[in-house]
Amino acid sequence: MNLLTVNLKRAGYDDDMKVIENIAITVSAGEMVGLIGPNGAGKSTTIKTLLGMNPYFEGEVTLPANKSYAYIPEKPVFYYDMTLWEHIDLMASLLELKEEEWKGSVRQLLELFDLEKVIHESPATFSKGMQQKSMLVFALMARPALYVVDEPFIGLDPIATKKLLHLFAEEQKRGAGILMCTHVLDTAEKICDRFILLTDGKVKASGTLQAIQESCGQPGASLLDCFYTLSTRDSVS
Repeated sequence: MNLLTVNLKRAGYDDDMKVIENIAITVSAGEMVGLIGPNGAGKSTTIKTLLGMNPYFEGEVTLPANKSYAYIPEKPVFYYDMTLWEHIDLMASLLELKEEEWKGSVRQLLELFDLEKVIHESPATFSKGMQQKSMLVFALMARPALYVVDEPFIGLDPIATKKLLHLFAEEQKRGAGILMCTHVLDTAEKICDRFILLTDGKVKASGTLQAIQESCGQPGASLLDCFYTLSTRDSVS
């Protein structure tokens, strides 16, 4: 069952809509799909469009019913005069979560990410890593059907990264789907079921690692090597 279906004929930031074209993405229950590509390839435009944050597009996007999805942005944003716990309480109210549904799991997440000692401090003053952990708590507390994640590993130390990977695996077992945009290709290679490589606003290759390897003519190559070959093929004479 597809939790996310994206078919974008074209999209951009004005009426010309020339940033991306012919983008097709699906994410099924229990599946993790890696959205990869060089800077300026159109990954952010694709994410903003599928989340409804960009009105300039032609195509169709189908998200899980009842808005059961969570977005974890690359750059966290917080209210400076609100504590971490007040942010969490606000999120629970906006999502209309019952107290018995979220308080226990949130406490566990705060302990897991070593945030329980700063729950009464403003996350706007946190380090990049602590801010990223806070955003992960916000997303995971609702246990949505779909996660859209933009560069989740930036700022996380190795221990926090390992914990996050375990949580993602548990969510996939639960049946959640994950669309993950990342430049950390060695990690993506190990955890993603499929990949979509964007270059110059178009899908350059898609499929399993084996399919990507076949696309670039490098059987057994790493995802990084395939990424480099496919991303530079048309620009290298």
